[in-house]
Amino acid sequence: MFQIPVSLRWADLDPNFHLRHSVYYDFGATCRIEYLSAQGLTVSTMEQLHVGPIIFREEAIFRKEVRLGDTLTINLAVTKLRKDFSRFSFRHELIKGGDTLCATMHIDGAWLDTQLRKLTLPPQIIADMFESAPKAADFEWIP
Repeated sequence: MFQIPVSLRWADLDPNFHLRHSVYYDFGATCRIEYLSAQGLTVSTMEQLHVGPIIFREEAIFRKEVRLGDTLTINLAVTKLRKDFSRFSFRHELIKGGDTLCATMHIDGAWLDTQLRKLTLPPQIIADMFESAPKAADFEWIP
């Protein structure tokens, strides 16, 4: 499983002094981009290949409160893939204190040709990245 630490800022809090709901999604996006970059699929590479990820669905299930000063990590696992790697699903878990699950996020997406502005099959670097990506225990191939 791929995991990164995350830090809270004052601006991440809502009027109840806990993590604002939209920040969970920001943490997920940061984790995904860090994972892609670690695999060689940097923003610059995506620009050169004229391809980028798009999101169809993003859902969070909030379980425990997150407050300023909490020690947090977010992880990433692939839950679903098409065999041609054109569609994908990720699950993120936001963990506090090393063992408390605070939220689970589910993301469904695909790859966009950034010149044609249409869905596309991903280039080989993306296929290779997904081949070696951390898979969830309930991972499945989708038609």
